[in-house]
Amino acid sequence: MELHEYTIYELLQSNAHQKGDQLAVISAEKSYTHAQFLERVDQLAAGLAAQGITKGDRLCILAQNSIAYLELYGACAKTGAISYPVNWRLSPAEVKGVLDLADPQMIIVGMEHLPQLEGLDATQFGVCALIGDAKRAEGFIPLSDLYISEIVEPADVSNTDPFAIISTAAVAGVARGAVLTHKNLLTAGDQIVNAVGLTETDRHLAALPLFHITGLGLSLAVMQVGGANVVMEKFDPAQAVQLMDEHRVTLVADFPPILQMLLDARQAASAGASLESLKHVAGLDAPDTIQRLYAETNAKFWTGFGQSETSGLVTIGRVDEKPGSAGKPLPAAQVRCVNEAGQDVPVGQSGEIAVQGPLVFAGYWRDPDATKFASRHGWHHTGDVGKFDEEGYLYYVGRKPEKELIKSGGENIYPAEVENAIAGMPAVAAVCVIGVPNEKWGEAVKAVIELHPGQSLTPEDVSQYVADQIASYKKPRLVEFVDELPRTESGEIDREAVKAAHA
Repeated sequence: MELHEYTIYELLQSNAHQKGDQLAVISAEKSYTHAQFLERVDQLAAGLAAQGITKGDRLCILAQNSIAYLELYGACAKTGAISYPVNWRLSPAEVKGVLDLADPQMIIVGMEHLPQLEGLDATQFGVCALIGDAKRAEGFIPLSDLYISEIVEPADVSNTDPFAIISTAAVAGVARGAVLTHKNLLTAGDQIVNAVGLTETDRHLAALPLFHITGLGLSLAVMQVGGANVVMEKFDPAQAVQLMDEHRVTLVADFPPILQMLLDARQAASAGASLESLKHVAGLDAPDTIQRLYAETNAKFWTGFGQSETSGLVTIGRVDEKPGSAGKPLPAAQVRCVNEAGQDVPVGQSGEIAVQGPLVFAGYWRDPDATKFASRHGWHHTGDVGKFDEEGYLYYVGRKPEKELIKSGGENIYPAEVENAIAGMPAVAAVCVIGVPNEKWGEAVKAVIELHPGQSLTPEDVSQYVADQIASYKKPRLVEFVDELPRTESGEIDREAVKAAHA
């Protein structure tokens, strides 16, 4: 049986049986073997069942990384419940939007994120659990109370059943949920394992948020080979390099500025940090930072193309093999570049990247229209533009105009969402938000604003207003005021002209 034919819970059972005494999860405070990890998953699954959680129920998780977070994923796999992780960077209004869409039967919240439920009656979502040792919040039970020593049989779960719903970037203010099955994620992990060459000796620094497809996907991939995840609650570069040396970490995921901060922390470590165990860094970064990695360590940098809707990467390659490319398609992914009619464009020409195969998600949660549009012509249309060279390497070109996207520090930001927020300021007559190169974050949000006559604002006014409306990471880092924004013949703002003049 292929590994991806298992469910995720069956994978955990296999690890406990075959590698029971080997470490599975490690944090700064504790660690568990594969056998112990399964035991805790079973106890938590029993607690969920005792609270009435059954197959198909949604569990929203608003919390920092922890071993308990991974145990919740495992307990969902056993009970057939669907995990719906929530980005903890979101504003209270955005969190409410996700919860309204998810319609969960249970929410699990870290103590520090309780303020993001401000104004909500959390009990309307059914069972409410709290991660943390602080005093109990009204209406919440400690998650630790749900670990009970009872035997609960696994639910009748197929590998094509939903396992997780991962929020995508908000389009017009609505964060769509990409439904990923057990097979989606295990196939994705299997592809990464084979491409990179992971084994049971590998250890992954689980520092990226576990609500992120990359954080979840790499954690599962390492589980699939019986390796271990070294879990960080929050990314701290000094602590990270210490944990990497102490626990012989071999794999790290990277979005700017993570790698730069790790390399700087390695140099600054008072006792010295070798990072000699590090073999693989996977993600995106600037060429200069990648060159530092090669000069200062023995690790290799892997990059690729993918998104939540494709369970992560569908192409992968080492940057030193074909600099500038996103690698070649993985065996389980058919990848094309197509025109508006769904036909292949010639080699070297740009077209929308379309994907087919077992990595493609099951659809958008409760959004059949968006699902139908994305899957037109029988292929998942990513909204991204790319081109192939004659050797079959994919090159990323950008987003389609109607799906303009800014990628800042690993987070996706739609300009339209930021524009909608800024347009709510009475002094603003028109606004265009664009992405501009940024050495630290990869891209930064820039707002170009036309004010009503006689009105004035400061850049700080705009940034603070946006941060009060939506997640703080979406606020403009640069604001420029102009007398008049360029417009097309139809009177719409000419985004390309704004980019040419202000990016």
